[in-house]
Amino acid sequence: MEVLNSSSKRILVIQTAFIGDAVLTLPFLQKLKEENLNYLIDVVTTAKTASLFVASASVNDVFILDKSHRHKSIFSLIKFAKELRKNNYSKVYTPHRSLRSALLTLFTNVRETYGFDNSEFPYVFKNLIGYKFNSHEIERLFAFLKDAEAYNFKSLKPEVTYSEDVKSKIPTIFNNFDSTKIKIVFAPGTEWFTKQYPIDQLIEVIQKCANNNYDCILIGSENEKDLCDQIVSKVGSNCINFAGQLSIVETICFLEKVNLLVTNDSAPTHFGMSADIPVLTIYCSTQPGFGFYPYNEKSCYVSYDELDCKPCGIHGHRSCPLSHFNCGKKMLPQMVYGKIQEMLNERVLKLQK
Repeated sequence: MEVLNSSSKRILVIQTAFIGDAVLTLPFLQKLKEENLNYLIDVVTTAKTASLFVASASVNDVFILDKSHRHKSIFSLIKFAKELRKNNYSKVYTPHRSLRSALLTLFTNVRETYGFDNSEFPYVFKNLIGYKFNSHEIERLFAFLKDAEAYNFKSLKPEVTYSEDVKSKIPTIFNNFDSTKIKIVFAPGTEWFTKQYPIDQLIEVIQKCANNNYDCILIGSENEKDLCDQIVSKVGSNCINFAGQLSIVETICFLEKVNLLVTNDSAPTHFGMSADIPVLTIYCSTQPGFGFYPYNEKSCYVSYDELDCKPCGIHGHRSCPLSHFNCGKKMLPQMVYGKIQEMLNERVLKLQK
């Protein structure tokens, strides 16, 4: 935390969205800090994403909004806002577009407020920013900045700082791997069924990689540990499960040491951007045009687009609305494996130059 002195002013950023959105907020915070060097920047977020903002050198303090329990009622939200008021914020930026985030902004009683024009309650914001649906999410967030047009989001990665514990833990893990072998990380899980590549098809992809003597490493949350165990049991050798063993920040540090990440259209895509490694994102029911694609030059995506029903929603669904899930099933394992081989070969060629 930075030292607060009498000349310091404070900015509040309210971002209580999913983990992936939180990662993509980091470049915005980095540039916001550059534009406001005399300000301390605080963030309101959820318990799930707090560690990301704590690990950002641009962030002074992090406050946790418990939407499900402690701060669920309107009265508790007002009480939370009253506590925030004590920090005398000069500005509030609210990239999260929910009604709760807008109300929290209102209750802080700050005059200079910024929010998107498609917020669920846009009337509370003094400054409304146009939400550009066809832009990448980082570009959309940069619209809050004074010099938005001057920044090339593709040249920036979401930056996190590693504690000494993380710096010592991750290299120790890699001591158990053969340093000469290609290492591919797979993130098979997601919050939404229709964004998850069918597991039986993913197993075929991982099996092909394992048969090629690549180290196949599975990552995910504690809730995805059983799923990853099932995959390991089917694949056998050259496949290991790290689900539930790494925090978000540890996962990013871990990814810096691998050759490729293969993931659904989910938070790990953005972990890979922070680690600045090649990422292959698999799009089932969603599409890159929503603005959450892997954006560094090393990365790409695979998608089966010859469907009238795709995309069927920006967040996906708990089940296929048409009960066939062709966006996943018609994306055959050889398509995904072929793209993996293509990316690895390109990587080798670049290293040889």
